Amino acid sequence: MNRAQLEGLMVPRVGLTVDIHPRDLPIALIGTAGGAFALWSDAPAGAAIPVALLIVLDIRVRRWRRRN
Repeated sequence: MNRAQLEGLMVPRVGLTVDIHPRDLPIALIGTAGGAFALWSDAPAGAAIPVALLIVLDIRVRRWRRRN
């Protein structure tokens, strides 16, 4: 085993995990209705759609570190 392989084993590994899951049905319906209402009332789609997706989807971003 050379030095680069040995150092690779000693350095902690860092990663990023993004989990996206739909929320429960009542909250998803509220987010969909809110987004539809915003688009119906002539709100810009660039603002209405991301906010509705944040309400409908459960998005979790996790950093993790694995030590060898």
